[in-house]
Amino acid sequence: MAGVTDRISQRRIVSVSAAPYDGHPAPAMLDSLAACGARHVEPAFIVGYTDPFDDSAFTAAAASAYAGWLAASGLACHALSAHIDLGRSDAVEVFRPRMDFARRLGAAVINTNAALRGHRAAFAANIVALARHAEAIGIAIGLENPGDGRDSLFNVAADGLAIVTGLGRTAVGLNYDPANTASHRPALADPVADAILALPACAHLHLKDVRRSAAGWTFTPLGEGDLRLAPLLAALRKRPDLPVGIELPLRFHRDPAAQPVRRPQRLTLAEIEPAIRRSLAYVAAHGLG
Repeated sequence: MAGVTDRISQRRIVSVSAAPYDGHPAPAMLDSLAACGARHVEPAFIVGYTDPFDDSAFTAAAASAYAGWLAASGLACHALSAHIDLGRSDAVEVFRPRMDFARRLGAAVINTNAALRGHRAAFAANIVALARHAEAIGIAIGLENPGDGRDSLFNVAADGLAIVTGLGRTAVGLNYDPANTASHRPALADPVADAILALPACAHLHLKDVRRSAAGWTFTPLGEGDLRLAPLLAALRKRPDLPVGIELPLRFHRDPAAQPVRRPQRLTLAEIEPAIRRSLAYVAAHGLG
């Protein structure tokens, strides 16, 4: 999308989310990712995905510490996930420090949810204020479709396209995630086709795979779940400007009602690293690495 992707290198940026390392300290997570062959990390601050955190995680001092860990690992940060409902009454106050934190790490995109449909009016006001701040600091807001089944302003691609087109701000795009659509709108025949429809408005794209069973939805390494990702990867090959993030929230699954269920114990590195390596290899084999 013009204005967002204009600032992004023509070389494909592939990030790997910190989400599978939920429960591990950041320095150890970064070193492990580097050992797996990643070049970019997408730090993840997502309620339900990761250890509890508060606003102290986004101070200037916290950013300085994280930047030091990045430098020590050799990884870069292009995108960061810090999801909230942007229709909250305090969304501007809460989200602006997250944007500043992301920018201090070098991120060009910060991903978040839009809002529940009932929060439409507050979202409309908040997103304008946040877009202005994004433009001022040189970052793009990537609105991500949810996976929990609750009616949102952004349920499917058409909703997201309407938001971005109606807003008309160059610093706001989409961060589409087809695996979220699989659980969010299970009656939709093809989440991957919906992802392709969203691409013109995307500032970033999440790649993850998921397998459905009677127990709900379980996340898998790329290419090992139910999603037929090949058409999306083919479409992405025509968009070398569009950065992607491999997201493997392996510590939790979604129950049959699409609600997140988090394992009590963190995964071991022996469980995490093979999944990351296989996913990176999958992306590279499809010409996106």
